[in-house]
Amino acid sequence: MLNKSSSLPYLFRFSNLNTEKRVTHFISGKSGGVSMGPCSSLNLGFNTEDLPENVLLNRRILAKNLGIHPHQFVFARQAHTGTIAMIEQTHSGMGFENPDTAIPDTDALVTNAPGVCLIVLVADCVPVIFYDPVKHVAAVAHAGWRGTLKEISRHTIQTMRSQYDCLPSDILCGIGPSIGPCCYEVGEEVIQAVASLPFNTKGYLRESETAGKAVFDLWAANRIQLLEAGLKEEHIEISCQCTKCNADTWFSSRAGKGNTGRFAAGICLA
Repeated sequence: MLNKSSSLPYLFRFSNLNTEKRVTHFISGKSGGVSMGPCSSLNLGFNTEDLPENVLLNRRILAKNLGIHPHQFVFARQAHTGTIAMIEQTHSGMGFENPDTAIPDTDALVTNAPGVCLIVLVADCVPVIFYDPVKHVAAVAHAGWRGTLKEISRHTIQTMRSQYDCLPSDILCGIGPSIGPCCYEVGEEVIQAVASLPFNTKGYLRESETAGKAVFDLWAANRIQLLEAGLKEEHIEISCQCTKCNADTWFSSRAGKGNTGRFAAGICLA
């Protein structure tokens, strides 16, 4: 990942996507906003213990730094559903000022509409950014453990293919900062959920030193899904940034014991 020059202290981009001139993508860091306390400082999530006016101002700060108008952004009301929404220009601005207008119960957004900036918000879950430079199609996905087990990364690729005739081998992908295998110990609920899946989940879980626990490797799981969907290995970039280990840079729910802000991953077609 690259740290691009900006008045924001941290505004990250993937190397593989950064060479594409017809698309703007980013992952926002934790610093550069106005929020205080556990949500300090560039908190972009309304569904937090932050003042709504702070969140809105932070979003405007982000938009100004990106050179993208606020009404170009589209937010999803994420619910770990695995649902994927097709986004058109008529959706522009949804969720930016009011979370009630965000795309409901959705965890991935796909578009071929220029000027629409797709956004997901995270604080330990995996943000995944997709771009097909041949068909000029973009997508973002929010993959927590539930979304990962619902194969949201694989299904996002399939949606790009079915709706826009994208070839998986053309698609570039970035797996963003999230809680890493160094820190993501899970219990019986998740272990049993993985074991009950009707497909091969080898590589999803690792052994833990704690009895009755396992380590969930979200990066590996989503990478496996992308490869199985037909992406080329060299087209997948993983940030390898653990949000819990780097809680000074990223918001982390585990580091904040459930009380923290949200950072954003986004992509906008020119």
